[in-house]
Amino acid sequence: MLKIIYFIKTEKSNTNGECPIYAKITYQGKSITISTGKCISKERWDFTNHLRGSLKIQKEKAIKASLDSLAMLFETKFNLLLKNDSTINLNDIKSDILGKKKVKAKSKIGIIEVFEIHNLDFERKVKYGERAAASLQKYNRAKDLIKLFLRKKYKIDNINVDNITGAFVHNLESFLKYESEHKGKIGIKNNSVVKYFKTFKTVCNFGIKLDLIVKNPFSKYEGKLKTKDATFLTQVELNKIEERVFKIERLDKVKDIFLFSCYTGYAPIDAENLTTDNLIKNNDGDLWIIADRIKTGIRANVPVLPPAQRIIEKYKDKQETLIPKMSNQKMNAYLKEIADVCGIPKNLTWYVARHTFATTVTLGNGIRIENVSAMMGHSNIKQTQHYAKVLDTSVLDDMQKLKFKYK
Repeated sequence: MLKIIYFIKTEKSNTNGECPIYAKITYQGKSITISTGKCISKERWDFTNHLRGSLKIQKEKAIKASLDSLAMLFETKFNLLLKNDSTINLNDIKSDILGKKKVKAKSKIGIIEVFEIHNLDFERKVKYGERAAASLQKYNRAKDLIKLFLRKKYKIDNINVDNITGAFVHNLESFLKYESEHKGKIGIKNNSVVKYFKTFKTVCNFGIKLDLIVKNPFSKYEGKLKTKDATFLTQVELNKIEERVFKIERLDKVKDIFLFSCYTGYAPIDAENLTTDNLIKNNDGDLWIIADRIKTGIRANVPVLPPAQRIIEKYKDKQETLIPKMSNQKMNAYLKEIADVCGIPKNLTWYVARHTFATTVTLGNGIRIENVSAMMGHSNIKQTQHYAKVLDTSVLDDMQKLKFKYK
C-alpha cells in the first residue's frame, strides 16, 4: 500500500523562519523523499497539526491544496502503473513528476479516468473556496455525457485517449446535438454543445499538464458560439420595478435582490456570498464592495450606488450576508411574476440583472468600457464589448454629431 506523509526540515529554515515541507512516500518497505516547494513556520506547522486541522489563513489553505494535489498526482501515476501491471519504481514516478523523465509516446489512460482525476482535483478547489460548486457540476455533467455516448454508440464504458479520432469527435457532437436526452428534452443547443467541448478540452489539457496524456484529442473540434444578444432592462423597465410596491414579502425580497445585482453587476453566486467584510470605505468616505468572482477568481471592485446602499441598509443585521439568500430556481420563478405584474415582456432571470448593470446602468450612462470590464470581473475586454455592441451608444453618439452637421 502506498503511504504519503509530510514533514518539515527545521534545519533548512529560510530568513523568514519558514521551513521547507517535504513528502515521504513509502511502498513495500522502500521510500523516497520529494520537496514540495512549499514552506511554513514550525509554529504554524505544529499549531495546525501538520495542516490537518481547521485552516483559516488563506496562505495555509493554498499550501494544503498544493500538498493534496501532489499526493493525488503521485497516487494517480502509481495506480496507472499498478493497473497496467508495470514495475513500480518510486524514483521513476518522482522523476516523472519533477519533469526529469521522458514522456512516453503513447498514453494508456481512458478519457473517463482523466475526467475523474480532474474532477477530484477541482472538487478540492471548490472545498477551499477557489472555484465555484456550479463549475464542478458542469464538469461532472460533461463526464456523464461522454459516458452516455460511449455506452449508446460504442457499447463500452471507457476509451483510451489515444484512440479518440476525428470521427469520434464528430459523432460525439452529433450525439449531443440531436440524440442526447435530459429531463425529457432531446438534443442540446449549439452554444451549450460548444461549451461542453470547451470543457472536454480543459480536462484533457489538465491531463497533459500531469503527463497523463500526450495530446488533446478535442483540439480537432472547431464549433463556434452563435452570438446572442443579452437580455437586459431599459431604464424605463428598471424604473417600473424600482417604483412597484409589493405587499407580498417574497416578491418584495426578490425585487431587492434583483435590483441589488442591477446596481452592482455581481452574478448570483457572488452576490449571495457578500458580507459586511466585503464593504470598504475609501479615503473620501465612498463605500465600495471588494470581492473576487468565484467563477474566475478575478477581483471585481464596485462602488456602492445609492439604490444598492438602500438595499444593504434595509437588510442590515438581518442575516450574515448583505442581501437575503435565495435559490436561483426560486428567484427566476418569482421574477417571472414580477415581469408580469410590471408589464415587462421579457424573460426575467437573475442574470438579466448583471446584463442590465453592464448596459443600462453603466455603459448607457457613459462609463468607460475599461471600467465596466473591471467592475464586471471580466478576464478580458472582449467579454464586455459584447454589451457595448448590444447597446450601440457610441454609434448613437456619432450619428447625433452627423445629424447636427447635416442640419
